[in-house]
Amino acid sequence: MHADTPADLVFTGGPIHTVDPAHPRATAVAVRGERIVAVGHDEVHTLIGPRTEIVDLHGRLLIPGFQDAHAHPVGAGIEMGQCHLAGGSSAEEYAARIRAYADTHPDHVWITGGGWSMEAFPGGTPDRRLLDTLVPDRPVYLINRDHHGAWTNSHALQLAGITRDTPDPADGRIERDPDGHPTGMLQEGAMHLVADHIPVVTLGEQLDGLLRAQSALHAYGVTAWQDALLGHHASTVDAAPAYLRAAHDGTLTARVRGALWWDRARGLEQLPELLERREKLTVGRLNAYTVKIMQDGIAENHTASMLTPYLTACGCTSDNTGISFIDPAQLASIVTHLDGEGFQVHFHALGDRAVREALDAVAAARHANGWTDNRHHLAHLQVVDPTDIPRFRELGAIANIQALWAAHEPQMDDLTIPFLGPQRAARQYPFADLVNSGATLAAGSDWPVSSPDPIAALHTAVNRHEPGSKRPVFLPEQRITLHAALTAYTAGSAYVNHLADTGTITVGKLADLTVLDRDLFAHPTDEIAAARVQQTFVGGRRVHAAPDA
Repeated sequence: MHADTPADLVFTGGPIHTVDPAHPRATAVAVRGERIVAVGHDEVHTLIGPRTEIVDLHGRLLIPGFQDAHAHPVGAGIEMGQCHLAGGSSAEEYAARIRAYADTHPDHVWITGGGWSMEAFPGGTPDRRLLDTLVPDRPVYLINRDHHGAWTNSHALQLAGITRDTPDPADGRIERDPDGHPTGMLQEGAMHLVADHIPVVTLGEQLDGLLRAQSALHAYGVTAWQDALLGHHASTVDAAPAYLRAAHDGTLTARVRGALWWDRARGLEQLPELLERREKLTVGRLNAYTVKIMQDGIAENHTASMLTPYLTACGCTSDNTGISFIDPAQLASIVTHLDGEGFQVHFHALGDRAVREALDAVAAARHANGWTDNRHHLAHLQVVDPTDIPRFRELGAIANIQALWAAHEPQMDDLTIPFLGPQRAARQYPFADLVNSGATLAAGSDWPVSSPDPIAALHTAVNRHEPGSKRPVFLPEQRITLHAALTAYTAGSAYVNHLADTGTITVGKLADLTVLDRDLFAHPTDEIAAARVQQTFVGGRRVHAAPDA
């Protein structure tokens, strides 16, 4: 302690969960400049000087700042300013919102936005004819909640030249009626057929979206994140210019790891471009030493890559095992080269075949390059074959979980479980198996696919049901402890993001901290979701304060 050098900021008067195994609980923390200089109890008070700001916790809980290991904040922020359908639950509600948006934006050449849920429509696939009645005079392109499909109207299909004779792209599907005519629903790579015609979002609109999203994430206690897609995919805006501008002008208050998009239509010839983008986009609080590889789709539209076929609506075996977007042998070569160049690889892998292909690729890189510290990670992990569980620890591959998805809800119960079958459905989101195997867990939201609220995710990881849900507990044997879930959303994600100076409340680390309105560990686990964020700090600077903080 240096009593003659007072702290700038002292937290006291409440429990502190440090996520540091050597010093798990405290009651006072001192910060000088950007860093933590003391963690302890009453002795920390000796660092209080006449100009020290004292944050009286009043029994509230101080934790390390949450870090989201898989999110799309800029796109989420842009969508919040478009035809925003998130939170709706029925076709009628979506129709009312779409009509209202179109009526109040008569100057928009396109109607764009999204966030609709698949369970609102039969089979998860809405029809162009409803959009035609709502917006007959302009093209419409609305991405679903999962961002793996888009709902378009006839005007958009005509503009893109999509007819019954248009073939499905290799990495996607055009949904069709019994006569073969496009219904207006485009899955995965087929989204590009229309998305490529949408006017480019301006840099100003991107910056507005970034700052809108950053404010929302800070309000949820998030101090850092990994943006899971910097580049062009479907109608996804390349968020890189917005991040770069914000990093240079100081408006980027969060710490961001950007995952550069791997164009699966190309090969290793894009590696020099990625290296160039990595250097350009690593500045200030922005880092771009990650590459994102999307290996499969999602289970709801049967594009997640599975080891065995999906079932049909009648419970019969189909001939569809989903889509592996990159040939496994090519994937191994790509990952080996990326690993050799010092890139972290961020895989999108939902189905058990995609998970195995991603792990095989990491194994190939380990064999060729030896053990590196690039910290490759697999996101989503909906279905994992039991034989692949121990491979995460063996290969040092991090399990990047989206805990909110591990619950009974309409999309799971109506569009997923019946088509997976009981044996495979019982292998979904195996969080406890991964923890028990010794795997490192990180956690993220995939916002705007689902809520960016880490507290709701903690609740679901621990309880295996959505907050307030009356549905049964989802695979209760895969519940994990609150400590394990919180560690994943702090230290685990910090590890993935290569932010060694964050993730725990430890002397010498950056003061990225979040104050909750209660001690989560002192309440029943079914009350976790009731907690709220009071204050958020990045580098000792307050970036959010609730009105009642």
